[in-house]
Amino acid sequence: MFSTAFLDLPPLTGAGGTVQLPGSKSISNRVLLLAALSQGTTEVHDLLASDDTRVMLDALRAIGCTVDEAGGATVRITGLGGPDGTLPRSPAKLFMGNAGTAMRPLTAALALLGGEFELSGVPRMHERPIGDLVDALRQLGCRIDYLGNEGYPPLSIRHAAGLPALRLHEPIRVRGDVSSQFLTALLMALPLVTQEQDVVIEVVGELISRPYIHITLALLARFGIAVRHEDWQRFTIPAGSRYCSPGQIHVEADASSASYFIALGAIAASPEGQKGIKILGVGQDSIQGDIRFVEAARAMGAQITGGPNWLQIERGSWPLRAIDLDCNHIPDAAMTLAVMALYAQGTTTLRNIASWRVKETDRLAAMAIELAKLGASVEEGADYLRITPPARAADWKSASIHTYDDHRVAMCFSLAAFNPAGLPVRIEDPKCVAKTFPDYFEALFQVARADAARIPVICIDGPTASGKGTVAASVARQLGYHFLDSGALYRITALAATRAGIAIDEAGEQRIADLARGLPVRFEGEHIWLGQDDVTEAIRTEEAGMNASRVSALPAVRTALVALQHGFRRLPGLVADGRDMGTVIFPAAPLKVFLTASVECRAERRHKQLISKGISANIFDLRAQLEARDARDQSRAVAPLKPAQDALLLESSALTVEQAVAQVLDWWQARQPF
Repeated sequence: MFSTAFLDLPPLTGAGGTVQLPGSKSISNRVLLLAALSQGTTEVHDLLASDDTRVMLDALRAIGCTVDEAGGATVRITGLGGPDGTLPRSPAKLFMGNAGTAMRPLTAALALLGGEFELSGVPRMHERPIGDLVDALRQLGCRIDYLGNEGYPPLSIRHAAGLPALRLHEPIRVRGDVSSQFLTALLMALPLVTQEQDVVIEVVGELISRPYIHITLALLARFGIAVRHEDWQRFTIPAGSRYCSPGQIHVEADASSASYFIALGAIAASPEGQKGIKILGVGQDSIQGDIRFVEAARAMGAQITGGPNWLQIERGSWPLRAIDLDCNHIPDAAMTLAVMALYAQGTTTLRNIASWRVKETDRLAAMAIELAKLGASVEEGADYLRITPPARAADWKSASIHTYDDHRVAMCFSLAAFNPAGLPVRIEDPKCVAKTFPDYFEALFQVARADAARIPVICIDGPTASGKGTVAASVARQLGYHFLDSGALYRITALAATRAGIAIDEAGEQRIADLARGLPVRFEGEHIWLGQDDVTEAIRTEEAGMNASRVSALPAVRTALVALQHGFRRLPGLVADGRDMGTVIFPAAPLKVFLTASVECRAERRHKQLISKGISANIFDLRAQLEARDARDQSRAVAPLKPAQDALLLESSALTVEQAVAQVLDWWQARQPF
């Protein structure tokens, strides 16, 4: 998952391949709570691993449920609904983050189960209305108090033995025009108190986001609760309803998350030999209302086929067709249509989306602001959005997209990187996608295509012990870019040759070169992997260093390693360190840094490094070795150590690592259009 402050997306030109989607957030948190309220143990498969499900799991543990995270995407929940029912553990303070799918249903369930609880969240959660749900629960006689602003979390629930019995004889009235989560919360909680009579819920006003209620009813049925409804306005939970675990349940993939890749298939040209985007994990028979995004995407021109658990999307009409659509049936996925509108011919109008204003942020305002940054003409109404794309490619603007700590804003606007002007787009706070799709950007980069020359590269060259590897690795982490330690490649090649029984000499040159071209090398943090083998320590021995020098003297091997190094230039970008990154390997890189330090400083750094590892060393010998190494590197016939002509010199003798990293990042930012 990207944990960087921002993520710069280079111009993207096409897309093709297969995407396995994570589980649905809406289904995941509903299933977790239903399992917690049931009798027996429920094994939940394909559960979404995200911030929202994490706060729900933590809350269930806190109130006394047994939670066994079996590994992978499987969790076993032993619920509170035993033969006589088990009261939740209280008092308890529960932190619900910004997860409405956890806060609202858990509030209702705990109010009916009884006990003393405080429920709070992040500041944005304390701005999201919950008053209509609290009013409905107070109709029943539940004791719930606001700990901050009236109508908003945090909440105090104090309904236990000794308080008046719940009033269940009259219908419970709840507004349906603010959030469907209020009705969902009641539907999931009220089966706890239907032992003697039917319980009726009446919806006041129009029920928005009706597809999410369909999800709730379908899942209630899986746990033994058969709710009747009359035209989605009156819901009856039968007397004697009792939660019972289905034993096992699979969470289907998130249809809202599918919308980004459906849009991607509609927008991006397919590489030769591929047929658009294939999505696995959700299909045309999904219980999620947002699967109807498929209809909207088809109306805009996408070609979509599918089956029970998959969808195939290809670009059809181009440019896309503008639409005028009531989006009440796809409230979350409709945000993706707003970005698709940037690629449409004409003006797109999205209607009946007032619920956007009470989500993770005011999404109506947010989308209007960020779309305009890209050059679109946008009209924002109380419950609609009207988008006219830039008239010409030249009218597009490069933009830094503010994400408002809203996962869907971040994912939607990643699609702007396919703009016809070939402009980069910055996504601020990309880690906010952890709410529902932690690996979203990794999944995007698996299928997106870009011209290799447009994928950014930062080269950091310098002499031995200058700190270039440490600085380069830190810069890569802060930008979310891939990292290439070119010096390690020679050591890894030598190690692989030795393990394969190939002599490191002219006789074995071609075999080593063939081996080098396909080495499965990857750099992860401070670790270096060769396939499934962590070779971090194995390549740091004295013998490995000597073998690396012998390998580097073989021309065919050097040529093979050039091709291997070029292969590290992958989305979203690369930071490469070595001795000839800027002069030989990536001569057109937009930023080249030559990092150096005095030989005295480098000897001292190497001495401290060795001593910290328990290796005895003489600082004077180290200095002599560095001077000799510098002389060899600077005078060698092939790729001698020297700064590229357009490299920026960074003398780091008096700098900390953090200061050197900051300087490189400052130079990089100065080259960006944002």
